[in-house]
Amino acid sequence: MKGMTVANKVAVVTGARRGIGRSIALALTEAGADVALCDIVSDDGKLDALLKEITRMGHKSVAIHVDISQKAQVESMVRQVVDALGRIDILVNCAGIWMPGQTLLECDEEDWDKVIDTNLKGTFLCCKAVGQVMAGQKTGVIINISSQVGLNPGVGIGAYSISKAGIIMLTRQLALELSRYNIRVNAIAPGVIMTDFNKSLWADPEMAGRIAQAIPLGRMASPEDVAEPALFLASEASAYITGAIINVDGGWQVPGTTR
Repeated sequence: MKGMTVANKVAVVTGARRGIGRSIALALTEAGADVALCDIVSDDGKLDALLKEITRMGHKSVAIHVDISQKAQVESMVRQVVDALGRIDILVNCAGIWMPGQTLLECDEEDWDKVIDTNLKGTFLCCKAVGQVMAGQKTGVIINISSQVGLNPGVGIGAYSISKAGIIMLTRQLALELSRYNIRVNAIAPGVIMTDFNKSLWADPEMAGRIAQAIPLGRMASPEDVAEPALFLASEASAYITGAIINVDGGWQVPGTTR
């Protein structure tokens, strides 16, 4: 059986500073990859701390400040990674934002643009810029982070669910188009993950209890619960999988689940 290794690979992880992105970056490093850590926030010390942690593990790394909604910044990010690490074998698109509690009627144009430009357009821009590098190499893996609300609507999610649904179709379209270059493209659709990103959902014990009760496995997920499937998709263990949407939701989408 092929092991879940990415030895001698170079990975780019957006939204790497914390949460799911951080856990995936560490999982890829532990499995042998050199990892470029990319995030829009670079002045709070978290990105630099992660960079130091990865280099202490004996791997090359680089930290890059980037706003993925900006084409020029994404293209610069890709150039910096190739210059520093030589190639790009794996792209993990974790960067994203949401406006908690907003319905679509409450979502003004500015908030809509911010969410769609970051989550959907930003993922597209990263896939395009990195995909061009991978096409030249004739190999690569792209992993997009969608969401359970990209599959079914959620209360107070607003534009976020639409951006995440778009990522699912983006993943499938790219899987079709990039297969000729031996590039695999898959997505992960997490449920409620206990990160700072959605702390408002789980910090309150009463709300956390209600959410956990609605999940068949009886608990919310940790970032590591997403990192392991991401490592599987990045490795040769998933060599015949492309265009797939992997639910990492504790059974949230199981028919008959009440929520």
